Amino acid sequence: MAESERILVSVAGREVSLSNPDKVMFPTRGETKRDLVDYYVAVGDPLLAAMGGRPVMLERYPNGANGKSFFQKRVPASRPDWLHTAVVSTPNGTTSDALVIADLAHVIWAVNLGCLGFHVWPYLAADPAHVDELRIDLDPTPGVTWDMVRAVGLAARELLAELGLRGYPKTTGSKGLHVYVRLLPEWDAYAVRAAAVAFARELERRHVELVTAAWWKEQRGRRVFVDYNQNAPHKTVFGAWSVRPRVGAQVSAPITWDELARVTPDDFTLADVPARYRALGDPWADIATPAQSLEPLLALAERDADRGIPDAPWPPVYPKMPGEPPRVAPSRARKDPTP
Repeated sequence: MAESERILVSVAGREVSLSNPDKVMFPTRGETKRDLVDYYVAVGDPLLAAMGGRPVMLERYPNGANGKSFFQKRVPASRPDWLHTAVVSTPNGTTSDALVIADLAHVIWAVNLGCLGFHVWPYLAADPAHVDELRIDLDPTPGVTWDMVRAVGLAARELLAELGLRGYPKTTGSKGLHVYVRLLPEWDAYAVRAAAVAFARELERRHVELVTAAWWKEQRGRRVFVDYNQNAPHKTVFGAWSVRPRVGAQVSAPITWDELARVTPDDFTLADVPARYRALGDPWADIATPAQSLEPLLALAERDADRGIPDAPWPPVYPKMPGEPPRVAPSRARKDPTP
């Protein structure tokens, strides 16, 4: 490789090597790998507030957003000696040394590998036993409009407020909406998932025409699915301030609730989010002050259990869980013969 194809980027007190800085990563406007580095430097403070100290899975596109891709949990064996990692696991117990976003140099190191998306674990690497983020994933089914997603987001905010909790929204960078609740680090992933199931079911009860908690697609209809299983152990969610691997370089952008009424996910891109941050600051600046209790949502889960409502289905990669209903779509379930 010619010397002109590699530069050193000074960040967080380190010199990070960047190969092929002029490679186009996002073809819509022609942003390069160096442009992506500059973006993350520009939003470094709020990005580190959102994902700093957490393990991440890399979504790599070595030839840009319109090229082939793969997910990578395990960092390469050939890596800088200063790189922080943490052991993460899959549902079947396979472990990997995942990248930890210890500082901005770690972000730029990943960008050099063609990372166009950071998928973040909901706990700090220093305390993997305790989840400190509930992630409410509002996932549009086919035919669902952004106006419907927006309406469900506001309904989620109302229910959280009724329970004494504060939610913080962000666009997904695609078609959905995430709402985060920063928690006291006192509960494990099983408890947080149980809380997410209870929240999804209560939101559906109140807005059945708009909301579904049904795991099976055939039961969802044209409604917004509250994907409670994004809170299952070992699951990651696309990170705040992270640039999506889309040709337009859309960003998963934290927003205020007031903004939700007038924005769409495609409004936030690598080209304009830095200026927005300079002008408006970080919409999630107070997300952790104070951290919140999961108890109001666990009370909903306990109420459902007392009513005899079983656990909701888990994803197929997980072992069968206690109290889980049959893990088969209703249309494929074996029917009892007619007497």
